[in-house]
Amino acid sequence: MNKLKAWIIAFRLRTLPLSLSSIILGGALAYADKPFRWQIFLLALVTTLFLQILSNLANDYGDYSHGLDNQERMGPQRSVQSGAISPQEMKTGILVFILLSLASGLWLILSSTGMTISVEGIFFLVLGLLAIGAAIKYTIGKHPYGYYGLGDLFVFLFFGLTGVLGSYYLITHHLQADLLLPASALGCLSTGVLNLNNMRDLESDRKNGKRTLAVLLGPRFSRYYHLALLTLAILFSLVYIILNYHSPWQFIFLIIIPPLTENIRAVFRAPSPSILDPLLKKLALTSLLYALAFGIGMLF
Repeated sequence: MNKLKAWIIAFRLRTLPLSLSSIILGGALAYADKPFRWQIFLLALVTTLFLQILSNLANDYGDYSHGLDNQERMGPQRSVQSGAISPQEMKTGILVFILLSLASGLWLILSSTGMTISVEGIFFLVLGLLAIGAAIKYTIGKHPYGYYGLGDLFVFLFFGLTGVLGSYYLITHHLQADLLLPASALGCLSTGVLNLNNMRDLESDRKNGKRTLAVLLGPRFSRYYHLALLTLAILFSLVYIILNYHSPWQFIFLIIIPPLTENIRAVFRAPSPSILDPLLKKLALTSLLYALAFGIGMLF
């Protein structure tokens, strides 16, 4: 494996649509409400990509350093695990994306606030630093929160509420309470992707002391938890549309029901955890489709 390919694998491109979804949804909702600023939207996309890649690199290094990347793991081989990237090189890569996330995030905040120091600018700076810290502490350190069943909560918060509401506010400079519904819907879909990952690695994680929520729930209840997440995503969206109805186009997001139904069916019928791995990419793409379709529905 050459070095470039190893880094591309470490970036985990199949997870990137998931990180883009929250900004796309927040941007679409902002575009529908006006005013809309393309510069803020594009900077938010870039910042989110940097944060997602940072999280992926940190996860690669963190799981390796805790001994979880071993022969029992069913997912794709990690770059540090394979030896294609050394631990020191990965630490350097993590530092690079910390700096890129900081630079892009500061540019985003200053562009949103008119290049002035303000209370809201400081709030988003703190939020950005928390996002960087969350990306690193998921699997790195003595007490990574991903090893104590908290990964699902943080994914819901950052890939759902923070991504959607944060991008919406940075563009429009106002918020309304009902936006929690589509933000929570996307948060549920994003958490579903993590749950698939954790169900796939459940036995390996259990043996190595990584107590994900899937490990705590067990195989059976993890499936019902997955069903609940995907069902709630649809219900939250429908409630928002009922409260803000203006066109039949708003129901176009329901095109995700067939792939979600197939995803749930595959989870309950999977004869082996390894079968779950292809479902991660499919659900991530379905989440992106949801963001696009829901956003389009709000524009017509």
